[in-house]
Order: sequence, then C-alpha cells, then structure tokens
Amino acid sequence: MTLSNNSDTVARFWRKYRFSLAESGVKPAALQWYARHAAAYVKAADGQRLATHSAATVESWLGKLGRVDGMPAWQITQAVDAVRHLLTMAGAPAATEVDWAFWREGGRTLGASHPTIARAMANPPSLPAGNGDGGSRLTPGDRLVAVIRQRNYSIRTEQAYLGWLERYLRFIGGRDPAQAGAAQVKAFLQALAVQGQVAANTQNQALNALVFFYAQVLEQPLGELGAFARAKRPQRLPVVLTADEVRRLLAALQGMPATMAALLYGTGMRLMECLRVRIKDVDFAYGQIVVRDGKGQKDRVVPLPQRLVEPLRQHLEKVRTLHRDDLALGAGAVYLPDALARKYPGAAREWGWQYVFPASRLAADPRGGTVRRHHLHESSLQKAVHAAAKAAGIDKPVSCHALRHSFATHMLEGGYDIRTVQELLGHADVKTTMIYTHVLNRGGLGVVSPLDRV
Repeated sequence: MTLSNNSDTVARFWRKYRFSLAESGVKPAALQWYARHAAAYVKAADGQRLATHSAATVESWLGKLGRVDGMPAWQITQAVDAVRHLLTMAGAPAATEVDWAFWREGGRTLGASHPTIARAMANPPSLPAGNGDGGSRLTPGDRLVAVIRQRNYSIRTEQAYLGWLERYLRFIGGRDPAQAGAAQVKAFLQALAVQGQVAANTQNQALNALVFFYAQVLEQPLGELGAFARAKRPQRLPVVLTADEVRRLLAALQGMPATMAALLYGTGMRLMECLRVRIKDVDFAYGQIVVRDGKGQKDRVVPLPQRLVEPLRQHLEKVRTLHRDDLALGAGAVYLPDALARKYPGAAREWGWQYVFPASRLAADPRGGTVRRHHLHESSLQKAVHAAAKAAGIDKPVSCHALRHSFATHMLEGGYDIRTVQELLGHADVKTTMIYTHVLNRGGLGVVSPLDRV
C-alpha cells in the first residue's frame, strides 16, 4: 500500500486506520495520537510502500525515536503500538519480524513516573531532616530519597522504600511521621499480615523500610517493637527443570532472549545480575564472567559456557554498532556506580563499561535526569521465558529464576560439591544452597514406594 497525494485516498486510509484501532480496544481519546505517530512513520518512509517495509527499516526509525530527548516513556510505547498496527493493516513482513515486545519494554525503561522521584530529578534534595532550614521544607519522601542516595543504595531499594513510606503515611492518615512511632509502625505491619495477607518477605521489606526511615532520616530509632502478627513464611521447594525441559525451553527462544536465558542456566546468575553485566566483565580468554556488586554487594566469578562464546561475540558486534551510533549522536554514556563518573568523566562512554544487554532506547536516569542507555528491562526476558515455556509444553511454573535453580541442582547431580555450588551462586550460608539437594533424594527422601513392590 502506498499513500498517494490524493487527499480523499489519504483521508479514507486514516479513517480506516482509526476504525481498526478502535476495534482493537484503543480508547477514543488516544486515537489521534496513534494516528500522529503512524503518520510520522509514513512521512519518514518517504513514499516507500508499506507492504515492502523490512524489520531493519522499522527498527531504524524506532531507534531514532528512542533518542528523542524529553519524549515520555509512555509515548514511546504508544508509538511502537501505532506503527505495529499500521504495518499489520498493510500486510508488511515487518509486522511479524520485528521484536515488538523488546521495543515496547524499551519505552518503559527507567521511566521517572513516580512524582517524588520526578521532583527529585528536577530539584535533587541534598539535606536530610534536621540539617538546617532547608531540610524542614522537604517532604518525608524527599528526605528519604536524599538519605538513600547519600548511601549509594540501588534504585530498586529507593523505589521500594519510598513506596512503603507512602503506604505508611496513608495508614496514619497523613500525620507527621515524627509524631507517630513504634505503636503506629507495629499496627501497620500487623495490618499488612492480617488484612493484607502479604507474604513474609513483603512484610519484612516494609519493616526494613520504616526502620531505616525512622533511624536514618528522622533520627528517631523505633527500638524494640515487641510482638505483632507475623506473616507466615512458607517452606517452598524451588522449581527445577529437567535437562530435557531446559533444552526444550531454550529451543523455543530466539535472538537475545535465547542468549540471555542460556546464560542464566549456564552460569547460575540472578536475572538482574545478568542484565547488569558490562563488556569488561566478560573474559573470553579465561572463560569466565565477573559478577559485580551481586546480592550483599559481593563480587564473584562464574563460568562462561563454551557454547555461548560465539553467540556472545556476534551479539557484542551488534552492541558495538549501536554504541557507535550513540556516540555519533553525542550520547553513548551509561550509568557508573559510586563516584566513578566524577573520578573518570570519560569512562561512561568507554566501550568496556557498556552493558552487554542494552535497552532498545535512551532513557532519563531517575537520579538526575541524564539521558543514558540503560540495560534491558527485566520484563522483556521474563515474558519471553514464560511464552517459551508454554510453547515447549512445560507445565511447571517456569520463571527466569527457575533456570538458576536448575543450574544449582544439575551441578550437584553432576558431582560438584556443595561448597563449590555455594560459591558460584553467591550464597552467604551453605544452608541456603542445601535446599537444592531435595531433587537428589529422588521420590521423597530416596525411599521406594510400597506400590512399586507389589
């Protein structure tokens, strides 16, 4: 299909496009914006027939769109959906060839949608509570963000603690938290367990967030909270795939998700550890990967599977091309931990510091608004693994973490001692690793069922 200069033809086409969008569930108020994104894509194609558009043509346009400074993440996602619908209508091969999930998730990467984080980006707080007149003008959330950033905690911890503080403030009716205390915190935690029926880890995270807030931000330690209803911690066994199930799962994946899933199973890394791997930490010569700043802020070394050496080399060539394009546009920087960005101003653009699995687009860093290319969003791989498990006919609740469980179990089955597996997994206590011995017991403590004797 080619959009001619005939105004009636063009008008009919866009009416049909909007009608098709409405039928697919797009809200009426959003139709004009979808049409604008689609029209911008058509204009960039410069008269090329939509039915002949390749995946490379589409991804080139989406890549440029992702570099637009100041474009909200939700608009990026909306533009991706608009172009996908347009090409599907036109019957273009790209409609089925483009990895749309990858580009949609790129639209949500590090979106600073939280109002407190957005306010901190515009005017980063520098004073915690009690440090002069400036601190008293900050909201509790602003003060919490300031203290967390002074301690270089992760962005995930910042977002989690901020969320729990806001839920707690709503629970106490918007009162000044400095006037509340242990009794109100205890009541909040008990309500989470009794009325909210949250998991034990969720309740513990809320407790940690509020203990930190009162001790480090308000400088009013809660002290001993005493007894309160605790969420019951279930004793669950990990989901472990058989070797055949792993093969079927990996065979159902393609492209970058296939490489990442194979890396999770082949190294035992956690999902976020895999996403945060930098180029410099992949050592092809020694056949290993250095996992930096893992759980507990510990580094460790994991094996680089020989089967992944060539796929990783080919993948990194594509990443290098992407990085060169970013540098040509004046971008190409990534987040650097601690104070490295101040000590080595040019390091953020160096090849070695780039992520092995970069996001599809540039995004604003919620801790300062700097536009960077972050790593891929974790939901991209999570969705791909879930879909692959269904396609492979695996009935178990397969997740990315199940590949880590499978790595540990299969290592023990292969004869490696539990201390070695503990070190590879980065467990602080060998008791945590011992849970994987449950599969080795075969049939519940290794006994033979009496049914098999009759």
